[in-house]
Amino acid sequence: MPILTTNGVELYYEESGMGDAIVLVHGLGSYSGDWRPQIDALSRRYRVIALDLRGHGRSDKPPGPYSIAAFAADVASLIRSIHAAPAHVVGLSLGGAVAFQLALDAPALVRSVTIVNSAPSFASRSLRMRFAILTRFFLLKTFGLPALGKAIARRLFPLADEAPLRQAFLAHFVTNDPRAYEASMRALFGWSVADRLSSIACPVLAISGDRDYTSVDAKRPYVAALPNARLVVIENAGHACTLERPAAVNRALAEFLASVAARTAAPAPL
Repeated sequence: MPILTTNGVELYYEESGMGDAIVLVHGLGSYSGDWRPQIDALSRRYRVIALDLRGHGRSDKPPGPYSIAAFAADVASLIRSIHAAPAHVVGLSLGGAVAFQLALDAPALVRSVTIVNSAPSFASRSLRMRFAILTRFFLLKTFGLPALGKAIARRLFPLADEAPLRQAFLAHFVTNDPRAYEASMRALFGWSVADRLSSIACPVLAISGDRDYTSVDAKRPYVAALPNARLVVIENAGHACTLERPAAVNRALAEFLASVAARTAAPAPL
């Protein structure tokens, strides 16, 4: 079982395939296994690395507080330790925030960034967002992970034929450490690098489900603010589009990675 000890924690990760490195960073309360459809597809041509962030999966779950900068520092240490630089970094939701932070804090480690259903800011500026945040904290504190997991599962996979996805999500979600989950959630909400987007020079792909928590139109301004970015919309897909519509997501990723390879040659490993 591959484990990296860094920044005072043990991080679990998996590797598959050979070629240019791709690092997959999961969302809040998730783990590396939720990238299985992407690992299976991408590892045919790439070296795919999927890790469990601190507080998640099989990685250590130290006491908080956590921060997006600390998550990004862990990923940076992993990339350096396994000689995967410069890597294509793909992040979903919380993982997207980590990918943004990593691209700003350690740009030499990052060849491209793919942001899936995420944003460069989770500052609670709207009443709707504040209510959603307070609801999550209330469910977690009052009824625990099972109740919160059921509520999230219904939003992630609302369609009748998605019952197996809801069940698989909930089965893993309830294994989270409540304190680590809360610390991770607190790290995300209020974080922002929206005023630094012009500093991200590498190619960026933003992927959005057309039924994501935040609308496609809400994502267009941040994509426009990035120097080298484009947006792809996955139809009939919500926040967990990597699991709902894996073929469409994998196709968008493959096309983007091929375009990056055609335009740029990877620098020598660090």
